[in-house]
Amino acid sequence: MKALVKIGGTLLETEESRRRLVGELAAAARQGLDLAVVHGGGKQMTRFLAERGVESRFVGGLRVTTPETLDAVVKVVAGSVNQELVAAFVKAGAPAVGVSGVDACLVEAEPMDPALGAVGRPVRSNPGLLDVLTEAGYLPVVACIAGDRQGRIYNVNADQMAAACAAGFRADRLLFLTDVEGVLDGDGGVLAELTPSRCRELIAGGVATGGMQAKLNAALEALQQGVTEVDIAPGAQPGVIGRWLSGEPVGTRLLEEAPPA
Repeated sequence: MKALVKIGGTLLETEESRRRLVGELAAAARQGLDLAVVHGGGKQMTRFLAERGVESRFVGGLRVTTPETLDAVVKVVAGSVNQELVAAFVKAGAPAVGVSGVDACLVEAEPMDPALGAVGRPVRSNPGLLDVLTEAGYLPVVACIAGDRQGRIYNVNADQMAAACAAGFRADRLLFLTDVEGVLDGDGGVLAELTPSRCRELIAGGVATGGMQAKLNAALEALQQGVTEVDIAPGAQPGVIGRWLSGEPVGTRLLEEAPPA
């Protein structure tokens, strides 16, 4: 089975959290799972910029990316965050390789909105690099920056990046590891399963907003592009990877609509 796992939020913040998740993922890879990992780094970016007196501005939940900010994104997300995660995988016995969407045009993007600066929308994923690495036994760890054929670099939302990579990689399953228990309904309860139509209802009704809205939109993109199943699960729960792979209910599972009888 091919799987793509996206890690973000506070799960990347501490060495303890990284070590536990990486250990679970490395164990799954040793048992034969074809695995690629996509990561964010927004919290680390905000802290890095604040330490240098640069205020982070957001429009619609996306970071306005000036040339100065883009330089920081490359240094932090594709630099320190990526390499810390790669090092954790290596320590766990997995031969991880750090890459970004810029490498070999893994993910190509186009400008999303002039008001956002160098924020990109993924337009295609070229999976050759991920295929070569995984077939040779390596574990790709992908930072959420992308490029284009003119040599430009874009800051890309990590959820959108994960969906694009999962589709290009032809992953059977896409897992978003998050800081929350799953997708919540209007009463605050976790929804065990969702269909695309129900996702759109949650967004239109203002139940799913902000980061969860971004995840649901990315999940819908992945399903439309051929990923069989998308899960949004609590990364802070020990054993979450094994439970997910065994088919045990964990977080929220998104599947395409069942065909009419």
